[in-house]
Amino acid sequence: MASTASSRAVAGGCSTSAITTATVSGSHVLTINGYSESRAYGVGSSIASSKFLVAGHSWFLRCYPVGWNEETSDRICFFLVHDGRSSVRAQLKFSLLDLEGNQVHSAKSFCPVAFHGYRCFWFCFIKREDFENSNYLRDNSFRVVYDITVIKGFYKEGTMMFVDTVPPSDLHKDLGRLLASGKGVDVKLKVRDKLFLAHKNVLAARSSVFMAELFGPLKEGEADSVEIHGMEPVVFKAMLDFIYTDNVPEVRTGEEIAMAQHLLVAADRYDLKRLKMICEHNLCSRITKKTAATTLVLAEQHGCNGLKKACFAFLSSLGSLKAVMDTQGYDHLRSSCPSLHDELVAKFDVSKRNKI
Repeated sequence: MASTASSRAVAGGCSTSAITTATVSGSHVLTINGYSESRAYGVGSSIASSKFLVAGHSWFLRCYPVGWNEETSDRICFFLVHDGRSSVRAQLKFSLLDLEGNQVHSAKSFCPVAFHGYRCFWFCFIKREDFENSNYLRDNSFRVVYDITVIKGFYKEGTMMFVDTVPPSDLHKDLGRLLASGKGVDVKLKVRDKLFLAHKNVLAARSSVFMAELFGPLKEGEADSVEIHGMEPVVFKAMLDFIYTDNVPEVRTGEEIAMAQHLLVAADRYDLKRLKMICEHNLCSRITKKTAATTLVLAEQHGCNGLKKACFAFLSSLGSLKAVMDTQGYDHLRSSCPSLHDELVAKFDVSKRNKI
């Protein structure tokens, strides 16, 4: 995020100046289980999230299911608390998450909010009646996300403008056009019944696996033709586009989770670390009852520790092992990864002992 103010002198030449805002952004997703039970505490009673860090500052969320005073008793209120002694200014956005992890019903601050020491900022977010009749409350549970953009400071720039500003790099666009043109291709990649044309040097520069297959001891002959097994053409096409452009192509609505899962497998197979991390982040924000168990298996098989922890946290939030057993994909988890299943069961056993 940046804001720029400029001025030009009419006499004595042409000059410019700029003031730029430096920011750091982060977000926190909060899952609230047992919503109906939380209402029993009454007006002014709250439940708090665990603490989290954004831009080096400690924060936590506080939810008032029945409002924080009589005037707001018909609404669900959320407070963002800055848990520290320092001062900070931040732009805030608060949203409900639907079942697919998309942000809906958002509210945001109109200008940066100043936090001096231990201070909070609140949203009287949604009328309770509207919320309880919506699709966002499922199985007595819902999720919200707080996006925080911290203003780190300002810096000034001044210069005489004799030449145009240097544009950002567009190497990814050039390589994308090169792939699309088919010019200079020197390797054929067969994926099932589809044939893709590419450039050995680009593939090898981006992937250590392609480097070994095309130029290392593992190469077959001149290696001008490679057959790719165990991957769908649409997934390989998305991976190939990323190799050339460093961007993940858009997919059709409703297919985001499946594509992220398949691309994570492909990225791990071809040692594309950034693509793997992008997929891991996408899946972390889209964990649901339908996907939690299968995503946990995926995380275990491909060494995604952060994603594994996120899946464990989501499944643990369901409150009981029986609730986990009712999730889609549980049988697959138990049969394909027995040790992972035992680890999950052990977490519930520890949680149960801690409550005794």
